[in-house]
Amino acid sequence: MIATELAAQAAAVLQQGAVVVAAPEGQINTNGIVSFFASNIAPILLAVLGVIFIGRASRGEISKVLTSSAIAIVGLAFIAGAATLFFVGDRLIDLIFT
Repeated sequence: MIATELAAQAAAVLQQGAVVVAAPEGQINTNGIVSFFASNIAPILLAVLGVIFIGRASRGEISKVLTSSAIAIVGLAFIAGAATLFFVGDRLIDLIFT
């Protein structure tokens, strides 16, 4: 339950941080792709995880639920770290080359 709430909050942060920018012709709009995943795909995956966790907990598999929750939290930390490095790297490039 806690992992699902944390994941939902992380998805909301990613969604707020995503900026949609039109890509020039012939290039891929990576910001649009990230925004799409953060706003559409991530909440669905988090809901599926929540249903799995609730199902396991109702069968009495609390240790498996705790293990899965810990893995989900570590995964979210890696995703947040990658997003942070992406923005930090972008700022460093702006500082060096402008």
